[in-house]
Amino acid sequence: MLAVTINFEAIAQITDDQFYQLCRENPDVKFERNAKGEIIVMSPTGGETGNSNSEINADFVIWNRQTKLGVCFDSSTCFKLPSGANRSPDVSWIKKERWDALTPEQKQKFPPIAPDFVLELMSPTDSLKDIQDKMQEYMNNQVKLGWLIDRKTRRVEIYRQGHEKEVLESPAELSGSDILPGFVLNLRSLWT
Repeated sequence: MLAVTINFEAIAQITDDQFYQLCRENPDVKFERNAKGEIIVMSPTGGETGNSNSEINADFVIWNRQTKLGVCFDSSTCFKLPSGANRSPDVSWIKKERWDALTPEQKQKFPPIAPDFVLELMSPTDSLKDIQDKMQEYMNNQVKLGWLIDRKTRRVEIYRQGHEKEVLESPAELSGSDILPGFVLNLRSLWT
């Protein structure tokens, strides 16, 4: 996914409400905003990445329906992080009690909450450094667990709050450990 960053600082400071309205008025464009207030325009993914992302998201939804521990979100959900950044992970999950603590208005717009878990699936055009920076941004904003999956290199980077990044080469599966109790993501089909 190709991303273009636009800095409007010289002409305007875009408020949260204006950013939300910009996104609503341009539903065919995926926007994010970093902590500096720069707008990031994201291109759509290709078919293989979109399919893989959909399959992964389905695994999370099925697990969550069985456990009823939280709420799952797809890549079209934008979260307002504590740093002020607005980010849309490919897959994310929030514990039920944290989600339930938000007001109906907060849930309707860009929820002002960092997910407990995020997953980013690399697209062929993604910059590894940019996505790694994004993963670190998630950790700096109270996300507890993050997975960066690169299908091309068969590599997974695991980010945990308060721990060093862990790198796995061609793992068969990933465990959600204590953040996603009982969840196991089978990666075998991603590597074929």
